[in-house]
Amino acid sequence: MSARAKPFSVTALPGFTTVALAVFFLLYLPIATLVVYSFNDSLSIAVWGGFSLRWYEAAWQNAAVQEAAVRSLVVASCAALIATTVATMAALGTTRRGRFRGQTLIYVAINQPLMVPEIVTAVALLIFFAAIKVATGYQGLGYLILAHSAFCIPFAYLPIRARLEGMDLTLETAAADLYATPWQTFRRVTLPLMAPGIAAGAMLAFVISLDDVIITEFVKSAGQDTLPTYMLGQLRRAITPEVNAISTVLLAVTVLLLTAFFLLTRKRG
Repeated sequence: MSARAKPFSVTALPGFTTVALAVFFLLYLPIATLVVYSFNDSLSIAVWGGFSLRWYEAAWQNAAVQEAAVRSLVVASCAALIATTVATMAALGTTRRGRFRGQTLIYVAINQPLMVPEIVTAVALLIFFAAIKVATGYQGLGYLILAHSAFCIPFAYLPIRARLEGMDLTLETAAADLYATPWQTFRRVTLPLMAPGIAAGAMLAFVISLDDVIITEFVKSAGQDTLPTYMLGQLRRAITPEVNAISTVLLAVTVLLLTAFFLLTRKRG
């Protein structure tokens, strides 16, 4: 009897480990360089002048950085809240009922920001909000919050929908058999079970909004710089290691939130 053929695995190919390590090394080397040079004492971003925290102190004491950071946190928090609320309702509407006509079209509409280049979304939002600004005269931060919310909806929707699809429907059915109303079933059964997905979606939306540059650049009015657009403006003028320090802090926040997102969404045995 012939031996059973082993299933193909790309990890078994010769040199796979070497190539994988080389790819990860080249991918993260620029990021590691950025982090190291954020502690550079020299005024130059390319010449090492010794270890120092002076650029973190400079960024902390910079009024423009403080203002941009607060604005980024406000926009990201509001956008995450709005996007998560809309995404939760959309996930419930598309998973807690049988298939219906137009369901695929709804999926496409919800995930449109993921499929269309971000620059296209930014230009469309610019034209749309420009018409509203002309008609109303309002120039506030609301446009930026709404733009970020619209862009972040699919990022919040995907983990919430995945959580709902992985839930055991018998628990909701049992609640209905015990004469619970739809609202009681949702509040006492569905919502607690889908809470990790909601939290993961909110964190992912927050990170996407916090790091966004393209949509912010097109939608924001004068004096509404967020931290990423402030850094972009600094790069156009004079580059100092202060930008490296700000980038490192943003990187740390992003990594922490994405780690929490992974821990909330990973499958448990």
